[in-house]
Amino acid sequence: MSETELEILQQLESDRQRLHMSYSNIEHRVKPVWMKHRKWLLFLLSCILLAGMVGLINHLAHHFHTVTPCLSPACQWASARLSTSADPFTQPCDYFLFTCGSDRLLLDSERRQRSHGFTLHAENQRKSVQSKQEDGGLRENKTLSRKAVLLQYLKKILETDSGMNSSAVQKTKGFYNSCLDTKSIETAGADPFLSLIKKLGGWAVSGQWNQTDFNTTLGLLMRDYNTFPFFNIYVGKDPYEAARGINKKYIQIDQPDLLIPIEWNSKTEKSRAKTETLRPFLASCQQYLNLLGAPKSSSLIHVGSFVSLSSQLAVASSPLDSRLSKGQLYQHMTIKELQRQAPAIDWLGCLQAAFHPLPLSADDDVLLHNLPYIVQMSNTIIKWQNKPELSNSAPLHTFMVLNLLHTLMPAMDSRFFETAKNFSMALGNSEEEAPRWKHCVLETERGFDSVLTHLLSKVTAQKEAEKIIQSVFHSFKSKLNEFEWTDQTSRQLVMEKVDSAIPKLWTTKEPSSEAKLDLLFSELLSLRQKKRIEVLITEPEDIDILSVTPFLFGKKLLFPLGMFVPPLFHPTYPRAINYGAAGFLVAKDILHLLLPDISSQSKTVNAVGECVWTHYLTVSEKAGRGGGFPLSAAQQQEVWVQYTALQVALQAYHQNLMQQPNDTSLSGISYTRLFFRSFSQINCEADPYRDSMPFKPSFLITVICAKYNLCPTSPQCSIQTKQNSLQAC
Repeated sequence: MSETELEILQQLESDRQRLHMSYSNIEHRVKPVWMKHRKWLLFLLSCILLAGMVGLINHLAHHFHTVTPCLSPACQWASARLSTSADPFTQPCDYFLFTCGSDRLLLDSERRQRSHGFTLHAENQRKSVQSKQEDGGLRENKTLSRKAVLLQYLKKILETDSGMNSSAVQKTKGFYNSCLDTKSIETAGADPFLSLIKKLGGWAVSGQWNQTDFNTTLGLLMRDYNTFPFFNIYVGKDPYEAARGINKKYIQIDQPDLLIPIEWNSKTEKSRAKTETLRPFLASCQQYLNLLGAPKSSSLIHVGSFVSLSSQLAVASSPLDSRLSKGQLYQHMTIKELQRQAPAIDWLGCLQAAFHPLPLSADDDVLLHNLPYIVQMSNTIIKWQNKPELSNSAPLHTFMVLNLLHTLMPAMDSRFFETAKNFSMALGNSEEEAPRWKHCVLETERGFDSVLTHLLSKVTAQKEAEKIIQSVFHSFKSKLNEFEWTDQTSRQLVMEKVDSAIPKLWTTKEPSSEAKLDLLFSELLSLRQKKRIEVLITEPEDIDILSVTPFLFGKKLLFPLGMFVPPLFHPTYPRAINYGAAGFLVAKDILHLLLPDISSQSKTVNAVGECVWTHYLTVSEKAGRGGGFPLSAAQQQEVWVQYTALQVALQAYHQNLMQQPNDTSLSGISYTRLFFRSFSQINCEADPYRDSMPFKPSFLITVICAKYNLCPTSPQCSIQTKQNSLQAC
């Protein structure tokens, strides 16, 4: 309740008391004929005053509830954004009868597959599509994605001149700005890459090659240029050990992302290069060599060898689901044993180069994700090394150089970009290229993640974010008591797990000083090599700055800083906005993390999902649409998750209002309505569960308004008239 409301109510109470005292004095002075009517008179006047108070309260609640506008720069931006978005309270029912994946908010990338010039296996295509969704833009005609929001905010941080910066911060921002400087890239042309080839001993394509050692060159590419032509390496835990509480990290070796398009035959369980793409693939490789000044007389020979070698390596690769079904993932093996099975690669030398200066020995374990490919890859390399007729053309060295070109493609001039784009279009991909700034933010994060984390921590209102986390978690725990459990034991198991969880903001154990950051980046290590080393030696709960969803680590429920950035959250926003957006996402993520436990132990999930769906079908019929279909189990669960998350976030906000009654607002909108407006702006955000939502999530506002009667005004698409015949969800 606002201060104005309180003052008026206090004035009304004071007037009522004075009126009562006045009548007490009159009792002694009036004529006896009025004495017998005084009770009726007082009763009548009291009724009039009470009616006036109720009317005034309702008037205040509907018209003067938000009397303190938020005028901060962040609020002015949020207000402008709010004015351009649809108000769910004024929309007809037709507005809600579309899913996130079918209306104007649909990301075009969901209908297409992402490609940077090559096609991968099906599972890699799915990952690329998901990555595109997460990195989607913030334009109004696209879905608001948490990753996109975070990248935009990091862009703003990198482009903001905050005055005096440490050496580390200056170096980070300088790296980002140099990445944006496409004019210098165009001026330099191919010269920087040709100079790099000379450092690697030249190449046979130009006729100048120093016969460099195969494993020495491979180690250099891995160490200094994050290029892995024949296999991929990364760092992570063994999930089977992690399930037993063992959090040891291992170097993991996987098949590479080959540049040649590959297709998988599920009947023969074999991969092969896609025949119909070989001609455009060969043409693009030919064009790359032309741009690098290769003699036309010999370039076709080198391109032919590159395509042939790529095709042979492709045969041994296989998609993730196939390897999973055959138990080929997370195979433990010592480096010594790996050397015995795949002798073409100097495994210890290459891994020591990639992770220098960390000590590695032949007895250390690594994890393999496709041993048959690794063995076949080794045999293929030995076969090509033993072809006398190819000794002068050095096809293995050329193969590595062209893979290096792909790694450094963002740093090449527009002629190389156009070649990659033409090849992508030849494969049927018409997707727009991501903006340059996005690539530069990601490249900066790969090398300077510690500095970016430090900068993000400085501008994030950690105290306010922590308060939302704790408030929503408390509201979630109280909500659990309303669920219908299969039995008391089931309830107890879930409650014990929730009670033992420790929700907290995911921050560094101790903030990095800028002096420490300067020292860290004074080392002359490759940025990507430094990243690999950090991942291997850091604690499992160390920060990933690009993370936008929470996770469980032991008993800790960790929420990343990336969840609390504008427009989802800002310390100067009205709390209604913060709880409607960030608070809802916190609640939804908690429910998703605990969904397996709750759905298996409670009858509430399916019951509530079906109840909300019944409301939706009623509105659908009211709008003249029929043909309702039964929900799948995944759809029931997602409807329940989002409906419950909205309830939990709203309850957390109202509890916060009881503790701190004064909130600010935008455009004079009441608290509750502003909460729902904030929710409706992010409820179609791109996440892995969006396809399971059978309707636009903002429809949940109409269900909440009908159930609780909390909305200051009824939505235009109201289900109040049906409330008597429908169960309250």
